[in-house]
Amino acid sequence: MAQHRKPRTLPEKVWDDHVVVAGAGAGASREPDLIYIDLHLVHEVTSPQAFDGLRLAGRPVHRPDLTIATEDHNVPTVDIDKPIADPISRTQVETLRGNCAEFGVRLHPMGDAEQGIVHVMGPQLGLTQPGMTIVCGDSHTSTHGAFGALAMGIGTSEVEHVLATQTLPLRPFKTMAVNVDGALPAGVSAKDIILAVIAKIGTGGGQGYVIEYRGSTIESLSMESRMTICNMSIEAGARAGMVAPDETTYEFLRGRPYAPKGADWDAAVTAWEALKTDQGAEFDAEVYIDATTLTRL
Repeated sequence: MAQHRKPRTLPEKVWDDHVVVAGAGAGASREPDLIYIDLHLVHEVTSPQAFDGLRLAGRPVHRPDLTIATEDHNVPTVDIDKPIADPISRTQVETLRGNCAEFGVRLHPMGDAEQGIVHVMGPQLGLTQPGMTIVCGDSHTSTHGAFGALAMGIGTSEVEHVLATQTLPLRPFKTMAVNVDGALPAGVSAKDIILAVIAKIGTGGGQGYVIEYRGSTIESLSMESRMTICNMSIEAGARAGMVAPDETTYEFLRGRPYAPKGADWDAAVTAWEALKTDQGAEFDAEVYIDATTLTRL
């Protein structure tokens, strides 16, 4: 692992750990870095054209073991044992099933105990872990950042690129610290925190940034609340949102089906402990929120 003397932020640490090839050049003319992707989540809406691209090029899925699909956006909540009534939704789900079977991708279909909302399935199964890079063809993939992962939504052409190479060419993002401190008033929730952030910086204020949410208020939140905040980073225009992992994170993940076990768990927690912004690290922008002043919206 490369040695870094300059203090780094949490997003920078995760980014640096996943650079396969650094882009040449500097400034605005710098070429993208090639970033390794640890987990690729797939659903039925943004994947058909990507699989078609692989098929036309005669390419396999490079790491099917790191690619997991679920039927999500176009599934009914009742009568799941019957054919989907809407023809477009039915076609999309059936296409996903066919593509996953052809390319050897693990799929959690309707009725499977591990099927669910793509942003929730990863955390519940312990697939989402601190320090990972996670992508999905859905903007709210930022939800996974609550675990200290660098997680972002990608477009269909990027879905194909990850399927084919398990990498993604990206230019480094700017970093923003959102510091939230103080006790939340009664009835005020994580949703109110992120709405206050968006009100302060604007719906485009996070454009080009990865936001790290910090401070005593954030540290006091449950994982579900942290996921809510990271999920809505996109509504501020940000590329991703992150929270440094801590004991709350570890307790949520402990014992999950795909979380490390035994000695591997101990080693993982030791590594995760380093996933904190270094003292003296500089963000490109900082925002401060006094949680005691927030109201329920």
